[in-house]
Amino acid sequence: MLLGSVLVLFLLGGAGTASAHAALTGSDPTDGSVLDSAPRDVTLTFTESVSLLDDSIRVIDPENRAVETGKPGRSGDRSDTARVTLPTGLDDGTYTIAWRVVSADSHPISGALIFSVGEPTATSANLPTGLTEDPLTSSLYDITRYFAYGALALLIGVTVFTTAVLGRANETLRKLLLAGWLALLLASAALLLLRGPYERGSGVGAALDPSVLSDTATTRPGLALLARLALLAAVGVFLVRVRGREGTWGRGTLIGGVLLSLGLAGTWAAAEHASAGIQVPVAMTSSVLHLLAMAAWLGGLTALLTVLYRAPESLSAAVVTRFSRLAFASVVVLVVTGVYQSWRGLGSWAAFSTTAYGQILVAKLGAVVLLLVAAWFSRRWTGRLAAGAAEDEGEGEVAESSEAVAERVPQPVGAVALLKDEGGADRGAGGDSVAAADGPDEGTPAFSADGPDEGTPASLAPQDDSSSDGHRQALRRSVLAEFTIAVVILVITTALTGTLPGRAVAESAKKPGGAAAPGEITASSTTVPFDVGTPNGHGKVQIDLGPGRVGKNSVQAVVFGPDDGIATVPELRLTFTLRAQKVGPIDAKLENRGGYWATDTLQLPLPGTWTMNLTVRTTDIDQVTVKKSVRVG
Repeated sequence: MLLGSVLVLFLLGGAGTASAHAALTGSDPTDGSVLDSAPRDVTLTFTESVSLLDDSIRVIDPENRAVETGKPGRSGDRSDTARVTLPTGLDDGTYTIAWRVVSADSHPISGALIFSVGEPTATSANLPTGLTEDPLTSSLYDITRYFAYGALALLIGVTVFTTAVLGRANETLRKLLLAGWLALLLASAALLLLRGPYERGSGVGAALDPSVLSDTATTRPGLALLARLALLAAVGVFLVRVRGREGTWGRGTLIGGVLLSLGLAGTWAAAEHASAGIQVPVAMTSSVLHLLAMAAWLGGLTALLTVLYRAPESLSAAVVTRFSRLAFASVVVLVVTGVYQSWRGLGSWAAFSTTAYGQILVAKLGAVVLLLVAAWFSRRWTGRLAAGAAEDEGEGEVAESSEAVAERVPQPVGAVALLKDEGGADRGAGGDSVAAADGPDEGTPAFSADGPDEGTPASLAPQDDSSSDGHRQALRRSVLAEFTIAVVILVITTALTGTLPGRAVAESAKKPGGAAAPGEITASSTTVPFDVGTPNGHGKVQIDLGPGRVGKNSVQAVVFGPDDGIATVPELRLTFTLRAQKVGPIDAKLENRGGYWATDTLQLPLPGTWTMNLTVRTTDIDQVTVKKSVRVG
């Protein structure tokens, strides 16, 4: 039930297309350039090292035909470049370069740019389908990544809670531990199968293609996933041995568990953020510690919450206190490593507000503050529960001492011989009722039977557990709140690992020809055919949009008639609508500049797939509106 709740929260967290952490910083030829002669090759430069696919760079001529190029390679053996050789004798016209590579932190990135030989011309080039993500493949891959993070937290956190906090085997937690292991095993296998289609932007069907799987196994992310599966096999053996020993935890078993946990966390660090950029050894160490602290806290919260709901009577104040200390240590590690990773990813204070990475990080920091508040309440109730337990223990010791004293009270003899009362009860010289030593209650202490006020031992008096029960209920609520916020933070963190760091954005922006975030089309040339239904009332409009990203854009539109010659029309209107966000229509306000229509002031506020509505009026009464989609980064 608890694992199901975690999965629901992960699914609600969304699984959009992941942005990547490399960015295009330049190209040769540059985007939108017009060359006197055809270039000999095409070279792309990125902010970090990238892996190349067989078709990482595709060149398309003005007639939408693929240009025969050489195999993608490097420029000067630099791992942050991609290069292909072009054939000689390219015709004049506008060419489209479509590229797709895999950044060093395992995320595929893609984009497109254009250049012209001689002079710009109309082009009917359509971007290859592999340039953008397959929605189903991308969604499944991202959901599985969320699932894997949660399973890792469950596996490591429950193990730590059982060994370091509870100190004994627990059947409920053992089942939770096995669930975490199985979930991580299945998630890792699914990621290995989906990795190839995810890199290529192809459909899910390619997951079972042996050649695709073989290629995946030679990449760094693929090797990391294979290592993770091997470690999980060892974890399975580890769990079987522990169960066979009835939950005993020897030194060798503990060392083995620590090493396996470090190895599992290392498979994430080796394939994501920490493996690229600056200070890689320090970053990978920080990433491993961050993951382990997250798992110990979130997985431990899951275990604590499970015991609180299913077997609260078995949860002593001492156990809760030990977990409180473990959680505090985890928070310290998370804060230290989180500050370092934030500095490494942001690069500047301005990136907090000017980049998506910074904005997501702000949201995470806000959630962390809420989590610390919930954790403070948990520690508060833990302290009260522990204080109540200590008080009860002290009362118990006093009661035992009283009983021991009562047993040593001598029976009256001699001058204080027992006197018979009317009912046959013995009375001492003082007139108090005393039980006969040879009576049926031989061991009963000799105290007044009037009630449990003063003389009744604490162990015999009715116990009032309402206070401890109230503390335990309050602790249950605060831990539940803490757990829920922690899961939300885990979702935000997973989204953060798929967002372009602010440092990479800054590096890209500093260099001429730098591109927008990966996955964005830096400039697009779109040909839109039209037909108003009259003789000679058909043709096409070439629309060039640049840079094709959020913010200020420029548009140039050229109308071509039935003979492919430049035509003049009395009116050309272009609007943009983002239906997914219910934004628009935004009028581009094209101006007739003598032979072509243009604007330099188009503002597009959001990324996404926008619909261009092009209205062409050929006469005073004849016009037509056509639609075309364009991707804005």
